[in-house]
Amino acid sequence: MAAFANIFVGGVFHAAVLFLVAAGLQLVFGVQKIINLACGSFYALGAYFGVTFITYASSAGLSSWLILPGLIVAGVLLGVIGPPIERLLRRVYDRDESFQLLLTFALVLMFQDVFRFIWGSNPRSLDSAYLIYGTINTRDFSAIATAVGLGTFLQRTNYGRILRATAENRAMAEALGVDVRRIYAVVFTLGAVLGTTAGALVVPTAAASLDMAIEFVVEAFAVVVIGGLGSMRGAFAGALIVGLIRAFSLVIYPEFEVLAIYIIVIAVLLFRPAGLFGRVVA
Repeated sequence: MAAFANIFVGGVFHAAVLFLVAAGLQLVFGVQKIINLACGSFYALGAYFGVTFITYASSAGLSSWLILPGLIVAGVLLGVIGPPIERLLRRVYDRDESFQLLLTFALVLMFQDVFRFIWGSNPRSLDSAYLIYGTINTRDFSAIATAVGLGTFLQRTNYGRILRATAENRAMAEALGVDVRRIYAVVFTLGAVLGTTAGALVVPTAAASLDMAIEFVVEAFAVVVIGGLGSMRGAFAGALIVGLIRAFSLVIYPEFEVLAIYIIVIAVLLFRPAGLFGRVVA
């Protein structure tokens, strides 16, 4: 039972991190109708910056109790990259989806070159960070708390309701006086913050590498397909399914890890193409 509980908690933690990235993807698509491939690069940026932060924090003698809050703050502050990228994407808001995909994929390639220039081509990891988090004993719940906070923000606050209303009917929200352009900037920045924070939180247990952006965006899209594009409940359910399948597959039969996820994706596409919580478009 103890082993099962450890695997389950590990799966839930990975699901929470996946939810953060997928939620950012869902937010941007729901409000701006853009499929943002660059969300994986935001995740990788948070991871690389997290490695640098912990390295300098440890050498400066920062208390281990402050490292976790520091990572979250660092992830939030990295959201400054959101507004300039959103301004760039304004050029393709009303154009074909292929232009949006090409532009956001170009951003992924550009970010990879930036990571290579600053941090080098080799993966960056931390040998002692896991022990630090073991002392704090809150690593497995930090991403979960952030995910719960996001859900509360969207459901319980006035600004969260404005965001959901804009996603539901942009024209009506604009007619009621909502500054849609400002909403776009806020939503994209929030999506970037979710990605960078998720990346920062996984630093103690995962190495930052040039390939992690592509690898994670593939998992995030699997979550979106399973849950339904544009649905936050779907993002939560899809992340939980993918996280638990991944955790148990790694223990039972590691070679089956990726295949198990895509078997679920294929089944959803065959029997419920809109996803578990997505809306069927006529």
